[in-house]
Amino acid sequence: MKNYALAVLFVFISCLPAQAGLPKVLILATGGTIAGTGTTATQTAGYKAAVLPVESLLAAVPQIKELALVAGEQLAQVDSKNMTPAIWLKLAARINKAFSSGEADGVVVTHGTDTMEETAYFLNLTVKSSNTVVLTGAMRPSTALSADGAMNLYNAVAVAAERASENRGVLVCLNDQINGAREVTKTNTSTPDTFRSGDTGLLGYVQGGKPVYYKATVRVHTAQTAFDVLAATTLPRVEILYGYAGVSPAAAESLVAAKADGIIYAGVGNGSIYEEVLPVLKKASAAGTAVVRASRAGNGLITRNGEEADDLNGFITADNLTPQKARVLLMLALTKTRNPAEIQEIFLSY
Repeated sequence: MKNYALAVLFVFISCLPAQAGLPKVLILATGGTIAGTGTTATQTAGYKAAVLPVESLLAAVPQIKELALVAGEQLAQVDSKNMTPAIWLKLAARINKAFSSGEADGVVVTHGTDTMEETAYFLNLTVKSSNTVVLTGAMRPSTALSADGAMNLYNAVAVAAERASENRGVLVCLNDQINGAREVTKTNTSTPDTFRSGDTGLLGYVQGGKPVYYKATVRVHTAQTAFDVLAATTLPRVEILYGYAGVSPAAAESLVAAKADGIIYAGVGNGSIYEEVLPVLKKASAAGTAVVRASRAGNGLITRNGEEADDLNGFITADNLTPQKARVLLMLALTKTRNPAEIQEIFLSY
């Protein structure tokens, strides 16, 4: 009788679904090229982004069922050039709910590549969990020869499902590479290897459905951040002002007149400010507008009190953040404080 019971138990276990025990991964779709379609197999520009629903994305990669218990949800359907802070807030709220309720062990966000780095960094600062969040997308629409979306989605699920990915901050996974949200940026208009992390380099690779890591993100992120946007419906208004030879002060003046809460100056070189723009920004800072010096160069630290008298003028330096990442951080910093010295400490911590 004992042997019979053991035999029945063995048959029962062997008949359980292969998915039993797999981690739960929620895929939140927001549109982008990964959901795009073209009129021909060779069309890789001028296609229609944000067409396919999340169900089509999942159906194209049935192999992800071997990696995780996957559920899909269409959170937005936009070309990422039209991404907004309102969608950021919606994403953060949904991800935080999925983690706090136990609905998901990891989350994958499908997203257009144009603003992926900004969304990733926002989530890196507002997701209150050490569980893994991975953003992925595609540089070629689903209808193109050698479309990259399906493999990128497979790899992103593999990364989100892996315990070794936890507590590394929000990740960006395309082209078999894993980059951290803080450092990654789009560097090429059209090639699949567009995402790079500048001087700091990528975190790891995906090989054979497994992430391989070589380093970790050391700046404050996710569960350790001070930012709570759970009840937020809007964010402070922060604009970017681009520096170039002979730049007119008119744009700076218009931002001040429009009462922007903050201005990121994407200066030349080490964040240098053109002499005709400097008085406008000094006046803005004195009136309570947060002014951050960043650089259009793309790499390198901004030297505080180097090119400009930051302490005297009440300016903030962006550390090594790109102007678009500095904007994200300043928007959140302004929800906590308006004090330039305190904001500067935030930039040195995050």
